[in-house]
Amino acid sequence: MLMVEGLLILACLIPAFHFADGTWPAITASGLFTFNIGLFLTVSFHGAHRITDKRLAYLLVVIMWVVLSLFGTLPYLSTGATTSFANALFESTSGITSTGATIFSAVEWLPASILLWRSMTQWIGGFGIVLLVLALVPSMGINKYSLYTAEASGADNTGKQTTSMGATVRHTLGVYILLTCFFILVLWKSGLHIWDAVNITFTNISSGGFSIYNNSLEHLTHTQQYITAAIMLLSGINFSMLYYFLTLDWKRLRNKFDQLICYLTTFLIGAVFAILALALKMGYSWADAVRCGIVQTISVLTTTGSLVADTSQWWVPITFLFVVLSLCGGMAGATTGGLKTMRVLILIRNVRKILRDRLHPRSVNPVRLNRKPVSEDIITNVMVIFMVYAAVTFVGIMLLMLSGINATESIGAAIACITSYGPGLGTSGGFGCYADFTTSGKIICTLLMLLGRLECLTLIILFVPKFWSRG
Repeated sequence: MLMVEGLLILACLIPAFHFADGTWPAITASGLFTFNIGLFLTVSFHGAHRITDKRLAYLLVVIMWVVLSLFGTLPYLSTGATTSFANALFESTSGITSTGATIFSAVEWLPASILLWRSMTQWIGGFGIVLLVLALVPSMGINKYSLYTAEASGADNTGKQTTSMGATVRHTLGVYILLTCFFILVLWKSGLHIWDAVNITFTNISSGGFSIYNNSLEHLTHTQQYITAAIMLLSGINFSMLYYFLTLDWKRLRNKFDQLICYLTTFLIGAVFAILALALKMGYSWADAVRCGIVQTISVLTTTGSLVADTSQWWVPITFLFVVLSLCGGMAGATTGGLKTMRVLILIRNVRKILRDRLHPRSVNPVRLNRKPVSEDIITNVMVIFMVYAAVTFVGIMLLMLSGINATESIGAAIACITSYGPGLGTSGGFGCYADFTTSGKIICTLLMLLGRLECLTLIILFVPKFWSRG
């Protein structure tokens, strides 16, 4: 993956030469250094023994995300986009985890090579670093499913695996690339410059939200904003489900309908509330209220973070609704952050089961998903992840406040970073950025991004003493 990252850094030479931004020596050095380190490690450890310990999966996943984030700082530091390592690590991690939080207050002043690098890191991270490894490497020294579940614990594992892990990953990667190419073409045909079309597609199909403009999507035409909304909406759908739809595999498609209905229903409820609030409370015209309400609700629910207006100026109840939607997130197996629709649905139905059991103690009321009973193990796992997620968010808020950041900013930043949404509250909300955060605050936010992208448990488990014990 370091070799792949090095090649992607070198790909930034294209805009560096085209726009003559003067960064080609720094980009070349960063790319070659990263690639050669990866090549050295590959050659040095070629033919290493196969390791069957499942604990290695968790360790490898964390190491890959951390190392790629660290090497991702090189373009920022070498080109002078920022001279602060904390800022570079924050931006690199935000890109790799497809969070979209930024420390740059004026991205339009950044070199073109850096703008493309930001977009590409989100495109890779949105799909998943480990999933790319599984797609690119045919044979590994560790169980592929262990790696997959260690990174993508939000994957839909409520049903039986009917295809091999390699085939599943290749199918989803194929859909991801196909949709990327399709929407680049659509945006280009809508009148956008190919440069804009590429960057907007990369950052929105990955649910990332980085932009090459200070006002995010506000400068786009209304048609282009709706196209971008379609990109974000599809990115929140399980990619295996999209593959089944494209291949007309209706039997497997039906097995995921519950999540899709919940995802779309949540979007509709949120959009209707936002539209009514914008039109009746904030004085928007109905056309603008519908457009802004729909696009922004999709952006929040999919934890993309792209903006069609300065939402920090919107009515407070809308902001609160958006915070709740970002916590929910999109479907499992998509590029979105948050808790995932599958978990929210299981939690709600488990509450309903408990209420029914109290009313009718002798009745049998299993929690069902797609008309099939959900095992107690999965329900327990969902509840544990929910509790850990809440606890980590609370600790993150407290640490940010202790680092000297006010309560509103701390709450917004912690939730925005752990859900991978990006924009927070206060100065970090709307078209704002995290530049004014303390260095310790930026480091805490960086850690929250990793915890959120790895869904907490994958990283936390490394700090359990028994993880390192023999046997």
